Amino acid sequence: MKKLFTTLSNIWKIEDLRVRILNTLLFLLIYRIGSFITLPGVNPLALESQQKAGILGLLNMFAGGSFSRASIFALGVMPYISASIVVQLLGIAIPYFQKMQKEGESGRKKLNQITRYLTVVITFVQGAAYARTQIPVEAKVLGEPWFTVATMVILTAGTLFVMWLGEKITDKGIGNGISLIIMVGIIAQLPAGIISEFQSRLGNGGIIAFIVELIALFFIVVFTILIVQGVRKIPVQYAKKIVGNKQYGGVRQYIPLKVNAAGVMPIIFAQAIMFIPATVGQFFPSAQGSFLTSLSNYTSVAYNVTFAILIIAFTFFYTAITVNPVQMSDDMKKNGGFIPGVKPGATTGEYIDAVISKITLPGAVFLAIIAILPSIANVLGINSQFAHFYGGTSLLILVGVVLDTLQQVESHLLMRHYDGLMKTGRLRGRTPIASGTGAAGSTI
Repeated sequence: MKKLFTTLSNIWKIEDLRVRILNTLLFLLIYRIGSFITLPGVNPLALESQQKAGILGLLNMFAGGSFSRASIFALGVMPYISASIVVQLLGIAIPYFQKMQKEGESGRKKLNQITRYLTVVITFVQGAAYARTQIPVEAKVLGEPWFTVATMVILTAGTLFVMWLGEKITDKGIGNGISLIIMVGIIAQLPAGIISEFQSRLGNGGIIAFIVELIALFFIVVFTILIVQGVRKIPVQYAKKIVGNKQYGGVRQYIPLKVNAAGVMPIIFAQAIMFIPATVGQFFPSAQGSFLTSLSNYTSVAYNVTFAILIIAFTFFYTAITVNPVQMSDDMKKNGGFIPGVKPGATTGEYIDAVISKITLPGAVFLAIIAILPSIANVLGINSQFAHFYGGTSLLILVGVVLDTLQQVESHLLMRHYDGLMKTGRLRGRTPIASGTGAAGSTI
């Protein structure tokens, strides 16, 4: 405990780190204040206070409750996330975007510009749909079509402002700004979920059950951290080179292959597909059957089995398109590196590919288990508002963002010869080398 307080005091002593943390807190505070500002032309007293469910509940959680409050930040950064995913997929399928991905910094700037333009288009469309479907008629003060037009413009400006806040956090703060904004929105829903669950257990006389739920949540978080942090380290030896009186190379490094290299993307893709049955059922009521109805119910066995299978399939798919063993082996060969006991070149690529296939299967299964845990928790009687934190996208984002931010804080401490907050991942005499990727990484 004393060492922890010493480390925290060291963080405050470093001026650059202190300023970055204060900037981050300030920008996040501005975002949270804006999430409570209601859209002009909307009577907040006439808004429905019912809990959002399905994809709307997911959007409301990512937006920190702004979606249900009809805030100027109601759409949050989700249009930007959607645009980023579309651009990533275009980079896989279209050669023009693949070329830009390989152009380095100039290509990255072009892709960012395209992503911003696409974000404006998506926000305009979603803003119109939000004004038409999510705000009741009795809450609208302005008449149509002026209300829809004004809402589209304001929501677009709000999303762009949130994007700007995220970029400022990344530049002048600590951590990834967009990810931190999403994380803060998710955490903002946690107190209400805990209070709601406590009140429901208190009414049923189940305080012990509530304590057991908190303990179970703690172990689930620990389990998720193990999945997110888990890596398979492949040793790489570099040949010695003598130039003049100095020796270069000869150092053993390693390639850290993550057990869950796909992150939360498989869950996002699988969830998008699982919303199709419910959408088909709404537009074509006659097509509803027993199986289609069960696929629309996220607590049913058919839904969870199908969801888990899709996650496993998308994990293999996304890992295959983002991790390129051939590129990794070529990079090692160019730099005079080799894996002990494995021939350089094509054999090295096959070896890395085999290792990736072996570690991806357990990673995909564990990811599927984490994804269906909220449904299991809901079936066991846990309030749906609190069950969201037992797994799924929200828990993975929370764990991933917190670990990434802590690692950045630790890097600032280690650069100034202070003890870090995290002790894992550092081996004496062995340093990690980046693994090659074939596509841009996820924003989340």
